[in-house]
Amino acid sequence: MTTFKTPIISQLGDGRIALGFGPHLIRMSADETADRFGLFEADIPAGEGPPLHVHEREEEFFRVLSGRFLFICGDSRTEVGEGGCVLLPRGVPHRFQNIGTGMGRLMVIVTPGGFEGFFQAVAEACPAGPAGLEAVSARFGLRFVDNGAEAQAA
Repeated sequence: MTTFKTPIISQLGDGRIALGFGPHLIRMSADETADRFGLFEADIPAGEGPPLHVHEREEEFFRVLSGRFLFICGDSRTEVGEGGCVLLPRGVPHRFQNIGTGMGRLMVIVTPGGFEGFFQAVAEACPAGPAGLEAVSARFGLRFVDNGAEAQAA
């Protein structure tokens, strides 16, 4: 495994945009952190958020930079406002939703890193439609849970 020996710095405005599932600003990647973690930011419109899903490889840490979000993880439902933090375990179905009235912003750290590459991979797979999304999701250890299971989780 490659290690890094110097600080990794991401100033305001640094990063690269990945367009899968809306724009995500990738601030630090697994490539830069010797696979230890990835860091990205996402603007989430009011009422939006991903469907119920499971990460098989990584934990996700969220910090609400602006807005108010509902986090559902297993049987837990928690509302978190600006400045709040949530750590979600791998292997447990979860989702989040912007429950505010305007655009919300999240900072997300995944550990170990690598999942931050999912968003660009999705953007590149879009022409393949659902089959492309399924292949990319499998490659990143992500599984979407059906709506019936989501109703049970909610």
